Amino acid sequence: MHALRIASLGLALGAMLAGCSGGPVSEQSPAGVEERQPSQPAAQPQPVKPPSVARVDLTAKPPAKSPLTDPGSILSRRSIFYDLDSYDVKDQFKELVEAHAKYLRDNPQTKMLIQGNTDERGSREYNISLGQRRSEGVKRMLLLLGAKEDQVESVSLGEEKPKDEGHDEQAWSKNRRSDILYQGEY
Repeated sequence: MHALRIASLGLALGAMLAGCSGGPVSEQSPAGVEERQPSQPAAQPQPVKPPSVARVDLTAKPPAKSPLTDPGSILSRRSIFYDLDSYDVKDQFKELVEAHAKYLRDNPQTKMLIQGNTDERGSREYNISLGQRRSEGVKRMLLLLGAKEDQVESVSLGEEKPKDEGHDEQAWSKNRRSDILYQGEY
């Protein structure tokens, strides 16, 4: 029995060695090198031109600031805040809405988007509805004050765009608002 094992082991070893003998490995011949002569002389480097210097007229008046971005203008204020579950524009924001209505009257090509926002309390459906009532209320005031229908669009963002991520009255009071955006800002 022991002899049979040794014989079968020898046959297996022989079969393995036979499988590995592929003969000598031939080396690949090296790649040929092609010699070339340049047909034209090397190009001479071109001189580098110094950059031109812009002229500044110090006597010219600076461009006028837009009243929409001038921090000293009421038009730079763009948010109207509300009480809980309310869409009535408070008296303290009526002057702001009037100023934006006048700007729209004076600039008939200008377009505006009003985004109604809510705090996180209330169902999603309720907040979308309340946000829409808030933006529509501001739009209605603008139209009554002389803005044109095609200048003003109102949408509701509900609770989706909070100004403050907190979960207390201080944060919620910042999130109950309508935001005014002019064309190019939305």
